[in-house]
Amino acid sequence: MNRRFSLITLLSALCLLACVPASLGQAPDWNQIQRPPLHAFHPQLPKRIQLANGMVIFLQEDHELPLIKGTAQIRGGSRDEPADKVGLVEIYAQAWRTGGTKTKTGDQLDDYLEAHAAHVEAENGVDSTKLTWDCLKENLDDVFKVFLELLHEPEFREDKIALAKTQMNTNISRRNDDPFSIAFRESPKLVYGADSPYARISEYATVARVTREDLVSWHHRFVHPNNIILGISGDFDSRAVEAMLHQAFDSWPKGPSAPKLQLSFHGPKPGVYFAEKSDVTASLVLMVDLGITRDNPDYYAIQVFNQFFGGSFSSRLFSNIRSKKGLAYAVGGGIQADYDHPGTLGLFLGTKSRTTAAAIDAFNEELDALKTNPSAPEELTKAKNAILNSFVFRFDSKEKVLRERMTYEFYGYPEDFLEKYRAGIEKVTQADVDRVAQKYVHKDKMALLVVGKAADFDRPLSSFGAVTTIDISIPPPPGEKK
Repeated sequence: MNRRFSLITLLSALCLLACVPASLGQAPDWNQIQRPPLHAFHPQLPKRIQLANGMVIFLQEDHELPLIKGTAQIRGGSRDEPADKVGLVEIYAQAWRTGGTKTKTGDQLDDYLEAHAAHVEAENGVDSTKLTWDCLKENLDDVFKVFLELLHEPEFREDKIALAKTQMNTNISRRNDDPFSIAFRESPKLVYGADSPYARISEYATVARVTREDLVSWHHRFVHPNNIILGISGDFDSRAVEAMLHQAFDSWPKGPSAPKLQLSFHGPKPGVYFAEKSDVTASLVLMVDLGITRDNPDYYAIQVFNQFFGGSFSSRLFSNIRSKKGLAYAVGGGIQADYDHPGTLGLFLGTKSRTTAAAIDAFNEELDALKTNPSAPEELTKAKNAILNSFVFRFDSKEKVLRERMTYEFYGYPEDFLEKYRAGIEKVTQADVDRVAQKYVHKDKMALLVVGKAADFDRPLSSFGAVTTIDISIPPPPGEKK
């Protein structure tokens, strides 16, 4: 019965299709499809509160789920740690949470929070540290008390400091296992300088020098209300939470402001740099230079350039070097922009050892083609559409909007920077893209970094210029010989 019914249904459908004129059944060319304009982008911005002691608070109500999340972003990160104690902030962040408070060990906190289906965690960054919580709405009071106790009375117990050091030493011992980690560790040294706070790496010796007193001193130096931006999102009433925060923080006195780091950036010394890794069959190739800051007027044009040149599967680098020439299993990159210091210009590819030189040749051809074959209108349209159509998904929750707003506050950017982004991209012209390519992408100013097995290369790296060998050996722990 069912088979018969299905057959009759299919025959009926075929008869109907046969009666449809060909002109109506034929799909139009995709280029003729009219795309509707994008909807206006006006995200719900969080409420901003500034306390008398300098703490800035953002409240973002979101009643979709009965959850509440909080993040305290505190000025002071790894770039501020002493050069002879690199790794201090990473140890600090881990021992801050695992070391517990004066009344509870970290293990006791684990049990308490697990029983409440909650998390309180600390994390380290380049220019800040964070203390966060995540809990059910009904448990906010209990979890917030844990957050406050960690904020004001961390204990930094010695056994957890020792554990953090052991984990860091394990990571140091394995840092040359992966060629990608080698390449992306060594390239900032070329761009910023090996001694730059943005390029330093921890060693056994620097980790060993960190003491509990260093962690306590760091906490006393940076954890003050005037150095904190607190963001809370979730299912709460803003008036009730604001009252809770005033009660918790109004009496906390100001402390010394976090120092502002003053550095100059000059970019890399052009040349060829090589790190030998003899246990691989592939090479990592990077071409690097200095990037820009996000307040640069060229920021939007550079975003479009990045998308067209190396930021997607349809970009020039991917299409020409990987798809057409088959010289890379991964390729991409662009001009990166950071908020308060220049990012890096980084182009990378992964290729077989025996096609290393050919892949570098292909890189150079694409860089040269930026002058002889600038962006085509269809490339520009595709790049802009890709950015604009995906933009909303980067901020498709109120929590994401909150985090972005906190970032602007942290770096002193205007609060409407997010809303201006789409308009900035839409205004970019083909002339803008070609101009920034000529202004910022200079092959003769870049450093070429290769990680791989030289014996298997199709041509010596010296064919590209004098080669500087990078020593990636790991200095032994204090008291041990190489």
